[in-house]
Amino acid sequence: MRIVFLNSLEKKDGGATAGDAQVWIGEEDGVWRMGWNESTGEEESETIWYEGGSWSEMLHIYRHRLVIKLGEGYRPVIEGIWDEREEFHGRGMAAQRLICYSELHENETLYNELCGWRRKKASAERKAPYLIASNRLLRLISVFRPHTVDELLQLPGVGENKAAEYGTELLALTAAQAGERPGEFPLDWVERDIDDDTFRSWMYRQKEAKFRMEMEKFSLRRQALEAMAQGGNLEGICERTGLERRDAVELLEQFEKDGYTTEALVQLELQDMPAEEKSSIWQAFEELGDAFLKPVLQRAYDQETIETANLDRLYERIRLLRLSYRRHKDQAQKAG
Repeated sequence: MRIVFLNSLEKKDGGATAGDAQVWIGEEDGVWRMGWNESTGEEESETIWYEGGSWSEMLHIYRHRLVIKLGEGYRPVIEGIWDEREEFHGRGMAAQRLICYSELHENETLYNELCGWRRKKASAERKAPYLIASNRLLRLISVFRPHTVDELLQLPGVGENKAAEYGTELLALTAAQAGERPGEFPLDWVERDIDDDTFRSWMYRQKEAKFRMEMEKFSLRRQALEAMAQGGNLEGICERTGLERRDAVELLEQFEKDGYTTEALVQLELQDMPAEEKSSIWQAFEELGDAFLKPVLQRAYDQETIETANLDRLYERIRLLRLSYRRHKDQAQKAG
């Protein structure tokens, strides 16, 4: 096997080296392999992270797995995995340090009280709770416990409107809790209180969730494309990916935007659809455009059908036929 990438990492504990590791990528006969070799004391282990033919899939797994290790405290001996200056000393890092501190020094009692207040407020105003305040904002308020509107405004996520609308109630909750605050406002002391390595590990853990979602999304797309290439139908994609039919159709729409063709699957799904029904929908697209589905539904079907038929099924047919319509329109524009 030919090694095409290798980087060494080490983990410190109180200044002493607590572990050494290497992350590597190799290739042999068109097959990529990627792994992690770790040495802790006298114990050595090797874990294969990936083995297959997709460079793109391997890179997604590489970023996800590596950021987990960085979150555990491993640091590259040779820099270059990410641009450290951009990641940890760029714009917005002051706010990130406040969030980091609030998650490392939780005040669960006040946080739970704030969550209860948000729940009641959301119910009374018929809003989603996150529109009142995010979990992170409530965590910040619970830890730093602002006493004035000016202090409340210094927390990331609080603007003039939110302070005016909810500030009085929030400050009443923070003032009611006894005991000293961890520090006074302004909160510039937080940057001095959190050492760089602790902050980096926390930031890497945030990235882990992001990269995991990207990896799962990539894997889902690959499974759907493989099902299409094998001549599968919409139900086959759903079984393979775990998606609902509506989400699977949305994925097909994204494939078309990305340059893939879904025509074979569309024809398979609509093979039993009456030609008159197809024609009515096609004509509605030509007259009304293809941006909105409801006007097309109302033009193509009579009111009795709309009231008695499965609406999800009707909309699914319209969305599938819209894929063909848009492809036909694009081809006509290019030819003209």
